[in-house]
Amino acid sequence: MSNLDIFVGETSGTAMLILLGGGVVAGVVLKRSKAFGAGWVAISFGWGFAVMAGAYLSAPKSAASLNPALTLALAIQGGIKWGDVPLYMGSELLGAMIGAFLVWVAYLGQFKAFLSDPDVLAAQPAEEGLVDQKTAPKAGPVLGIFSTGPEIRHFVQNLLTEIIGTFVLVIAILTQGLNQKGNGLGAIGILITAFVVVSIGLSLGGPTGYAINPARDLGPRIVHALLPLRNKGGSDWAYSWVPVIGPFAGAALAAGFYELAFA
Repeated sequence: MSNLDIFVGETSGTAMLILLGGGVVAGVVLKRSKAFGAGWVAISFGWGFAVMAGAYLSAPKSAASLNPALTLALAIQGGIKWGDVPLYMGSELLGAMIGAFLVWVAYLGQFKAFLSDPDVLAAQPAEEGLVDQKTAPKAGPVLGIFSTGPEIRHFVQNLLTEIIGTFVLVIAILTQGLNQKGNGLGAIGILITAFVVVSIGLSLGGPTGYAINPARDLGPRIVHALLPLRNKGGSDWAYSWVPVIGPFAGAALAAGFYELAFA
């Protein structure tokens, strides 16, 4: 694979992943959407299918990683060259930002209506910077469309949840999903991975919203901070390290376990 192949594959695939994954959350959360209130099952399946679409798009060009944590695991396992890791991770972060921006474009009218809804505004400060920051909400009312957040805010518990969820994802990919060369997802492996993501969402997604991918959380969080959305609230940067460090730790543990038990 050339550097251009890696860049195009990982950027476009991750953009597709976030567009469809963030899109299903937007559809469920935003009023005036036909999917409003569809619930967690719809979100879990939506993210699984988003992974499938992004990976099938990316696979002909790159390893279809779409996830810096998985990229790290594949480098440890030997499927990705260490020298290519920065390009993979940078492309994945850029793709995640592009996908999050496209979610905003697709739901532009719904974002505007939601963030001017009296019931939504009643729970938020009227203007950022004009309220006591100690009582202001850490996360704005639409941040969950872009990034994850815990139901119970306890950093150790939240970190462990992300480590466990990412471990499950990565060990499933390494043992079932890799192509015969071991340097990316095969055609059947992509389908397996998609259903593993659905399973993680349904079984382990409740506590934190299951980032299990640093780019999936960080890229859209940056976009949320930059978008000109009135009344959008905060981007909760105090929590942002958890869905970055947790997935990297879980992926490294899974790769280490794979090398010890299966290689």
